[in-house]
Amino acid sequence: MAVNEERSPRVVVGIDGSDHSWAALDWAAAEAARRGTPILAVYALGMPVIVSADAWAGRFEPTDEISDQAMGVMNRVTERVRELQPSVEVETDTALDEAPLALLRHCRPHDLLVVGTRGLGRVASMFVGSVSVRVAAQAHCPVTVVPSSEGRPATTSLNRVVVGVDGSTHSRRALDLAVDLASEGEGELVVVNSWEVPYPYDPVAMTAMGYEPQEKIFDRKSEELVAGMLADAADERREGLDVEVSVVRTQDTPVNALLRAAEGADAIVVGSHGRGAVRGLIMGSVSQGVLHRSEIPVVVLPRRAEEEEG
Repeated sequence: MAVNEERSPRVVVGIDGSDHSWAALDWAAAEAARRGTPILAVYALGMPVIVSADAWAGRFEPTDEISDQAMGVMNRVTERVRELQPSVEVETDTALDEAPLALLRHCRPHDLLVVGTRGLGRVASMFVGSVSVRVAAQAHCPVTVVPSSEGRPATTSLNRVVVGVDGSTHSRRALDLAVDLASEGEGELVVVNSWEVPYPYDPVAMTAMGYEPQEKIFDRKSEELVAGMLADAADERREGLDVEVSVVRTQDTPVNALLRAAEGADAIVVGSHGRGAVRGLIMGSVSQGVLHRSEIPVVVLPRRAEEEEG
């Protein structure tokens, strides 16, 4: 499929037959039903690469046993989606590539890519050590990473969506995406802004000298920032924000603030602010921290090409 081929949006999900991927499929099917779009399940075989003397490269063809196994998994995919979401059209594809490459090749900017959390743990890997981290860092469309419990996601609803904002252009886009998701689920949007106050001097002594406490300064700026972003988001929509909005402003690290606000929520939306010599290789510390610690689905918004160049 050509990279510039135009088609209708769809939900793309990575499948490998593991409990993690079945949880991702359940969430993807529910989201496809909300959006009224088809779902594409991709099973990547990761066949070895062949390189000939004349520099031709290709991949080994799968054995009959491997092909039969893949067919069996894809049949289960179709049956599971039809059972859970009968209205959703199901497409399947078995690719010879490794999983990250296969998934990225199937995605377009208006799609949503869904993957499980295999390989993630409490200690975040800085580099692309898992399918989830790699596609979340490199995809050109939003990526949802779905934690699992015995092959099921913690939730498939969007009754409460949490998003972190910091005033940047990228967080404005994350806010827009979170509004759309909350609207799909007819749910509540929780907007989180946090800050950490540096103390180069004794705060008690500074206050005694007549200086305004830094906590108050940061709190006031946070209030102005969030109010401005919500007003801008409402202005961009002709009928304003059609979701219930609540705001959490707190003195804490961004990761802790988001995770605490997300207790009892259905999804967290974060941006991938990572920068590096190799585009998309490293994600920002906030997105990685939330990915590795969240027990609910995390939607990662990728950086736009123009933002990488700016």
